[in-house]
Amino acid sequence: MTDEALTGLLWEETIQAGASWTHVLKRGTSLRITALEDGANAPAIFFNADCPVERYSMPDTLKAQHIAHLTGGFVLYSDMGRILCSITEDTCGWHDLVGGHNTATSVQDRFGTQRFQEHHNAFYRNTRDNFLMELANWGLGLRDLSANVNFFSKVQVDTDGNLTYIPGNSKAGDYVELRAEMNVLMVLDTGQHPLDPAPQYAPAAVRVAVKRNAADSAVDACRMACPENTRGFINTERYFL
Repeated sequence: MTDEALTGLLWEETIQAGASWTHVLKRGTSLRITALEDGANAPAIFFNADCPVERYSMPDTLKAQHIAHLTGGFVLYSDMGRILCSITEDTCGWHDLVGGHNTATSVQDRFGTQRFQEHHNAFYRNTRDNFLMELANWGLGLRDLSANVNFFSKVQVDTDGNLTYIPGNSKAGDYVELRAEMNVLMVLDTGQHPLDPAPQYAPAAVRVAVKRNAADSAVDACRMACPENTRGFINTERYFL
């Protein structure tokens, strides 16, 4: 990270290709996710860390902001109408909300089977199992698995509802920064996007860095992006009164 980005840095680490990671991102801190390779994909799911029955809502995030993808200035809504995270910085420009994540079956159908017993750490992983493994550590399971965000990936939807994956959306060094508006339990993976047409199994690593937030701006772009976001921030602030 640059000297400017290091301000308030608490720690950073690398999430290897095909691996998963969980962290409680505290209100008052931010997480920067950086792609370490071209074509990275970072699926993520989010929960209220203090009450995990409240979690990220893809429908509310879409309809409240009148969007079909995420970028800087947008927020992630919970199913209680509160703001989990705001995207305060983004060099990629498009993060997929509708493409979902890969599973053991989809990985096997696309790339074949490569088991741990024979290939050790080079075995083929999938995002569904990685998510469930991380959730189990918090007493959560399959019923808690909901729609995810795919950071760094671009999927376009045509007028007939067909989904098209756009290769080359992200480059090594692209980053997105999430500011926690609540105490957020975040599960992050580095599995390939399920619509990625790449003929080989080749997930990409990302770097994560947590830092303290700077002083609040008098005019916050995420809060002021639309009236719905202003109400969402008010709902969130009331929660912490």
